[in-house]
This record gives sequence, structure tokens and C-alpha cells, in this order.
Amino acid sequence: MTVLTRVRMSAKLENLGTFIGSLSNCARTQGFEQEKIGRMELAAEEALVNVFRYAYPGAPGDVEMICKLEENRFTIEIMDSGIPFDVTAMPDPKVAGGVHEREPGGLGIFFIKKVIDEVQYRRENDRNILTLIIQKD
Repeated sequence: MTVLTRVRMSAKLENLGTFIGSLSNCARTQGFEQEKIGRMELAAEEALVNVFRYAYPGAPGDVEMICKLEENRFTIEIMDSGIPFDVTAMPDPKVAGGVHEREPGGLGIFFIKKVIDEVQYRRENDRNILTLIIQKD
């Protein structure tokens, strides 16, 4: 697997544009069509914002994003040392019915699972590693 780009910054909302810009440029240079790049951007943005908001309650922390390519699989790894949180273990929210009938939260993770081909999570060396995979073809 070839690492295409790596960005590590403070887990702050003002750094979101740098992360997403790096992802977009990387995917574009690999020949991905804009529709798939848009899906990658949306999913990565949702995942990163969750890290910025929830991974480090009351303390500063970093987040790292690595983009990789292996054959026809473009992989985005988002890593942080915050509190453990397995997005893949979250049940899908109930989306039937009106907005007022739903429990708040959970839509972002549901959205990531819908726009990305494969979502994986692991906890390794006290780090959360969220892997988003999208097929090139």
C-alpha cells in the first residue's frame, strides 16, 4: 500500500480546511472523479469534526489523516489518541418518522456508512484508527 499524503495537526475546527484540501488534492491526482471525491470529503469532514468535538474532552490533542492507495482501493485513515470510540459499533439511527420523533445524534456516522464503500475501526497503541475505503471503479 502506497502512502500518498499525511497530515497531522491539532484537533481544532480551524484545521478542517487543511485536512479536506489535502484529501481532495490527493484523490484528484489519483484520477478520481469529482462525485467520489465529494463523497470522500463529506465522510472525512464528518469523521474529523467528531474527533474535534468529542475525542479530547477538556484537553488539547492531535489528529492525523493518511491517504493510501492499493490497487483500486483508496483508503483514508483518521487517527487520534482521544477517548476510545468505535463508530462501527454504533447502531443505525431510526430515520423513519418525523424529525421530532427521532433521538438526537448518530446521523453523521450513519451518513459516513452510506457514502463510503467500507468503514473499519480499530484501537491500537491507545489510538483510535478509523479507516474509510472507497473503490476507484
